[in-house]
Amino acid sequence: MKTVSFNLCRTATVAVVSVFLAGCANMEMGSQKAKTTATGSAGGSTTQNANSSLEHCTESLGTLAVVEDTNSPWYGILTGQMKLGSTTPVLKMLVQQSNCFVVVERGRAMANMMGERALEQSGELRKSSNFKKGQMVAADYSMSPSITFSNNNAGGAGAAIGGLFGSVGALLGGSMSAKESSTMLTLVDNRSGVQLAAAEGSSRNVDFGFLGGLFGSALGGVGGGYSKTAEGKVIVAAFTDSYNNLVKAVRSYKAQEVKGGLGTGGHLGVQGGNDGQ
Repeated sequence: MKTVSFNLCRTATVAVVSVFLAGCANMEMGSQKAKTTATGSAGGSTTQNANSSLEHCTESLGTLAVVEDTNSPWYGILTGQMKLGSTTPVLKMLVQQSNCFVVVERGRAMANMMGERALEQSGELRKSSNFKKGQMVAADYSMSPSITFSNNNAGGAGAAIGGLFGSVGALLGGSMSAKESSTMLTLVDNRSGVQLAAAEGSSRNVDFGFLGGLFGSALGGVGGGYSKTAEGKVIVAAFTDSYNNLVKAVRSYKAQEVKGGLGTGGHLGVQGGNDGQ
């Protein structure tokens, strides 16, 4: 999230307001502060301008597919109420930049991939297209995101400013709200179906909704645009925090063990549940 600077030194009133604007773009990701959390690009194992706080692995642990449950309530809120898109593009970039996993496509682009293969089988593609069977890479793991909590209003912050600064508060109008988000990432082994790791992440940011009203047309709608995208930036930061926590967990991964083997009945039996009891 980039800090937008304005010349606020011409009037005493605006100078007071600048005290609050100084922290406007500060976003807290977990215990750290970050202006941006998903930055730059990735190409193979190389990255450009990646977030320096993103965890990194010296070698990849396997292939991974990001699987988003579009039927979950959180997804409906994300795309319906917040008017935001899928979380998978950002997560895929973070994963590739970290070099901890190699990303394989299992989302909407999968239909295009299969469409190309159907064209090849129908004879429509050139003979040198090389869409043969046995080329697709298996996904060793699936990573599933979810948003567990989101708060769009800290409550009463705008009124507090008005009460504290009197006429300055009246000039500000509008409101100030805190955007908070908590996210989860789970990692599942595709061959066994066993959950390998789970990690929570959080983020918080303060949204000054009065910016547009204060500066009027001089900002060209910057205040309103910032307000509309604040939720998305907070959610991205929370997922970055979740992913960092997930990487830390799998770096020191030790498989869980059940005496007798996984899926052989377990030790929490019930009366009459097994033959001979």
